[in-house]
Parts: sequence; structure tokens; C-alpha cells
Amino acid sequence: MKVLIVGGGGREHALAWKLRRDDPNVQLLAAPGNPGIASLGQCFPIAVDKLKDLAHLAEEEQVDLTIVGPETPLEAGIVNLFQTRGLPIFGPTREAARIETSKRFAKELMVRTGIPTARASQHADAKEAKAALANFGSPVVIKASGLAAGKGVIVAQSTAEAERAIDAMLSDRVFGAAGREILIEEFMEGEELSLFVITDGRQALPFLAAQDHKRLLDGDFGPNTGGMGAYAPTSIATPELVPKVMSEIIKPTLAAMREAGSTFKGLLYAGLMITDEGPKVVEFNCRFGDPETQALMPLMDSSLLELLAAVAGGGSLSRARVPDWKPLAAVTTVVAAAGYPGNVRTGDVIRLPPPSEGVEIFHAGTARNPSTNELVTAGGRVLAVTAVASSLFEASELSRSHAEEVSFSGKQLRHDIGWRELTRGARIT
Repeated sequence: MKVLIVGGGGREHALAWKLRRDDPNVQLLAAPGNPGIASLGQCFPIAVDKLKDLAHLAEEEQVDLTIVGPETPLEAGIVNLFQTRGLPIFGPTREAARIETSKRFAKELMVRTGIPTARASQHADAKEAKAALANFGSPVVIKASGLAAGKGVIVAQSTAEAERAIDAMLSDRVFGAAGREILIEEFMEGEELSLFVITDGRQALPFLAAQDHKRLLDGDFGPNTGGMGAYAPTSIATPELVPKVMSEIIKPTLAAMREAGSTFKGLLYAGLMITDEGPKVVEFNCRFGDPETQALMPLMDSSLLELLAAVAGGGSLSRARVPDWKPLAAVTTVVAAAGYPGNVRTGDVIRLPPPSEGVEIFHAGTARNPSTNELVTAGGRVLAVTAVASSLFEASELSRSHAEEVSFSGKQLRHDIGWRELTRGARIT
């Protein structure tokens, strides 16, 4: 089988790594890919927003399956284009991808369907938005409605901070077109949980739940990022919780998408808040999460390739089994570049530690210096260091120690991935 992966981040490297383990004979292509993916297959210098070029590549190479990593090409309609050309592709259509690309669409769908989520209001005018703050109190959440690379969410601790966030998004346009409209949401108390499900539009199979770490600094301080680390499994995803999420959130959402004429086929990622009242939706994403994918793929014991191919080929998951998982723990520590999540510095030479059993290093923002062939930084989140061990404590120690051994000027990382679980005293084996 020949598989094309669209994207060039850590998530895409982890997917390529997993597919190669599912089928050692699979031929992997990636566009644009990265130096890590290049060790597993062939990379083509085609940007993810060059949809016609990507379709041409799939046709020329007679690709059997295309997997879309990032959300940007999904919003642009890559699935729609591939489908018109008869090219098998895994991911939702442009219309279905709105569940992530328009927070307003997602919120209205949830409210209309009765899916548990935070109370919210939508605004395009700064004065009107500031007036609405009185209905929410503090803290309060301000969200850009469109795609903002995981950074368009501000948890404001005061009205003054919320007003500054509103001005930044609606007046100063710090998130560009993504912030032309914003949501003001009530702040939800609890712990966040990431749950992926693979779906053919009707049937849905849950993955192992994971927990992401959005803040830049230890202890969940600092600005929001695209994700500084993740771990799985987590004890808050109890045997009772996941079926509850499937019945009260995932299935009604898929039904509502069908009713809206936007059947969702692909990977639906539910970002949840586990509150005292039960699980509530923080947001939906229309693709594999990053860095959760880097933590989950080494734990997945059954074939991912078979599931992706079944959905992309228009088949049904009715006879497919829920994926199997190794009885181990995984911790992923992201190593970020100087300046991230603001003005990122690139071009710093990277030195990697020697290979170690139980540790995988997934490339994200890396490149080869064309003059020296040295590995250099080329993006905000540079590498994801995933460790797998018999307990969360061991995996955390292993991931952190190897991330600390990565060397480049200005590197940033958190040293406490999985800290909530470890604080609870859990030992997952």
C-alpha cells in the first residue's frame, strides 16, 4: 500500500511511525514532511495549502490512501477536492470540518442538540462584547472563532484582562481573520481530557483518552500554546466516563452533523472538561491532536492503518473493534524553540541524544541546513520526546531526562508533564 501523509509536524511523524509498524511494507510519502519522516519515506516540498499540487502528487504516485494531519487544508476543502477526483482520503469535508474551523458553528450545534458545554455568546463588535462580560463574571474565557493554531484562547482572570483580550482580537486583529468573530464563554472548573474517536459518520470507535498541557510553563502557568506535552492513560477517564461521553456527546454530535447535511467522517477530537456536573465539551477538533498523537501512537497495539483505510474507502466500521492498547504509560515532552509561542527564532543547530529503548523522538519544527546538512530549528514546537514505561512516573522521568538532553540554543520545555496524575498518587501499570 502507498500512503501519502499531508503535513510536516510531530503528529504526522508519529502517524508515519505507527503506519510503518502496522505494515513494514507500506510505502510512505509526505508533503511537506520533515527530517524525521524522511527517515521512513519520501518527502515532497509541497505546502499543505497547495491542494491541487497535493492532488496531482496523489494521482502521479498512484497513492492508495491520503491522510490529512493539520486542520488548515481541511478547512480549505482538500477532502472535497480529492473526492471529486476519486482519490481515497481520510478526513472530513470542508463542511464537516466547521466543527473545528468555526467555533460559532460548533457552539450553536451543541446548544441546539443539548450537548453539555459552556454557556457562551458570539460577538463581532468590541463594544458589544465588552458589555456582554457582565453576564459571565470572572474568570471568563475569550476565544477567537476561527483557526489560531491552538493559541486563540485567553482565560481572563478579571474584567480588565477580558477587555484587553477583546480589543486584541476584534480591534487589533492579533489573530487575523480567525479573530473577526469571538466567543465569550463561562469558565468551567475541572480537568481537561482529550478523547479521539474514529468515525464513518455513524459508527464511532474511541481511542485511549489522554491529557494535554496547553500552558508554556511548569504548573500550567504562562501563555497558551499548541501543546507542550501530553500523557496517557489518565485515571480521570474512568471505565464509566468514556461510555458516558460516547452516548451523551459523541453520538448526538455525529447525528447533529448528519442532520446539518455535514456528515463527519474521519477523526473527531473532543476536548472535554471533567466538571462536578459531568463531562462538558470545551471544543471539537476535526483531526488528530498534537501532541496527544505522539503519546498515543506508541501505546496503540492494534492496526491504525486498517481503520483509516476503511473510513477513507467509504466503508463501515460496524464490524471493526475498538482499538487495543498496551498496558503501559506514555509521556510526551515537547521541546520548543526560542521565542515560542511568540516570535520564534529558527536556524539553531540541534543536537539529539543517542537512541534509547522506550524513547521515540518525533520531529516537528526541524529542517536540514542546505549548506551544512545540520539539523536546525524551523518552527515553534521543534521536537516531541515520547517515553513508554510500565508506570506514569517512570515514563515521565524518562521523557523529561531525554528532552533535557536535546541541545539547541534557547530551547524551552516543561519538566512536569503528567503532574496532575502524579499528584493524585496514581501509578498506572
